[in-house]
Amino acid sequence: MDLATLRPLLVSRLQTASANPVVSLFRNAIFLYVLFRWLSTGAHEVGMYGLTGAFRRFYLFILQRTIKAARSAVPVANAAVKKEVEKSIASIEKNMCPDVPGEKKYLALPAEGLSQAAVRAELKRYQDMGHVDWKGGKVSGAIYHGGDDMVRLTTTAFEMFNFTNPLHPEVFPGVRKMEAEVIAMVLSMYNAPPGACGSVTSGGTESLLMAVKTYRDMAREIRGVTEPEMVVPSTIHTAIDKAAAYFSVKLIHIPVDPTTGKVDVKKVSKAITRNTIMIAGSAPNFPHGIIDDIPALAAIAKKRRIGMHVDCCLGGFLVPFMEKAGMALPHWCDFRVEGVTSISVDTHKYGFAPKGSSVVMYRSKEIRNYQYFITTEWPGGIYASPTIAGSRPGALVAGCWAALIKFGEAGYVESTQEIVGAARRIRDTVAKIPYLKIFGEPLVSVVAFYAISPIKTYGLADLLSRKGWHLNVLQNPPAIHIACTILTVPAVDQLLEDIKEAVQVLLKNPEAGNGDVAAIYGTAASVPDRSVVADVTRGFLDALTKI
Repeated sequence: MDLATLRPLLVSRLQTASANPVVSLFRNAIFLYVLFRWLSTGAHEVGMYGLTGAFRRFYLFILQRTIKAARSAVPVANAAVKKEVEKSIASIEKNMCPDVPGEKKYLALPAEGLSQAAVRAELKRYQDMGHVDWKGGKVSGAIYHGGDDMVRLTTTAFEMFNFTNPLHPEVFPGVRKMEAEVIAMVLSMYNAPPGACGSVTSGGTESLLMAVKTYRDMAREIRGVTEPEMVVPSTIHTAIDKAAAYFSVKLIHIPVDPTTGKVDVKKVSKAITRNTIMIAGSAPNFPHGIIDDIPALAAIAKKRRIGMHVDCCLGGFLVPFMEKAGMALPHWCDFRVEGVTSISVDTHKYGFAPKGSSVVMYRSKEIRNYQYFITTEWPGGIYASPTIAGSRPGALVAGCWAALIKFGEAGYVESTQEIVGAARRIRDTVAKIPYLKIFGEPLVSVVAFYAISPIKTYGLADLLSRKGWHLNVLQNPPAIHIACTILTVPAVDQLLEDIKEAVQVLLKNPEAGNGDVAAIYGTAASVPDRSVVADVTRGFLDALTKI
């Protein structure tokens, strides 16, 4: 049967089916369901972001889709964009991976192994690469230095436990005990109730990944949630975005109050649905150093019977000691707050432990059970692991344990006084500089500030960068922040002097700040197709492994 003969037959069959009341009812039901989903999503967006905000989000969504489709449909335009992306990536590679004439590179195993002396010499050569003055306190965060004595102590711990693996507790019982004691010490810092527990992870990102995975699995088993959602502040650490992508959880970002910088609690409450597995707050957040209203969020979580996670990774070894340091916070951020069900704390920041350790805590073992991975049918035997990794470096556990018992509570109270004191001095002084504004009311170690006309924020960042400062540049909205460390304390006067001088330079010559920072972030902000920014960022990641 040819197509010409088949077409009338198909049309006739479709018309007959359309006349069938059952088919018609089914078709109408599908239409109403799709319409309901569309309208409910729209109403949800308006409820969270307001009519203007929801329209803006919809407009940007359509604009980005249109631009992306246009790039695909018009090869010439796509080629032009691709060429510009490649130029940006080439510039990144040139700066990050310079080709130094005569520099020795290891592209394959040496035919014969080097002597220990030769290896040490090579290690020294690699150590000396770069020109960042981190010891002078000009780097925001990144290096949480507890002093040379602490470095020597944790290095000794590494040497003693270099070969150990917590995956085998029967072989390394000392490592198991140290790990349990690290968790116990951090639980005590956060006033955990009897029965509370936790796990050591590789860092704040894994701690947040584990919390999201835990609440997803718990909601699936207890409430039958198959389309999980979580409601979080727009300023929460982006590891939450990573967790959403890894574990297929719908992420609902709630905007923060433009004045206080805290998440809008009412909008959080409105955004919760029967699919919500958890909400979260920061203490403090990374971008602006603002502490969300943890008690209010926890009250909502308790009422709605969902998880409430406090991301205290950044402030983990400052927040618990603020009161004893004479800098009491307006409210608790720990397990004394009813409704808080989990907290993440980085030991490798202000705890001064070696990089690669964090703790995620839960109010009960019943919650933590959903974090575990267990398989009973593998031919290799019964296998279980508490976190993502299987084998883990016991040396990191030993280094963390050594740092905690060496510093002790008194040591952390003292470091809190110094670090938070430095941050508050920066906050209070910058607030008095004309044309600069502080974002919200930062209370811990991070201070974010921005410029108002005629000064441009990214121009200010460029001038400070030229003076050797490595501060964090923020977006949405543009701002600059510094995460103070012990190393920052003696550099505060120099920073404030350089900020004041940079403002005066920009007032006299606004073009003086036109450099790399202004070019990169200014351009990124003006590009509606964020996939272009993502392409350049992928180039940066590729450059990390370029020789």
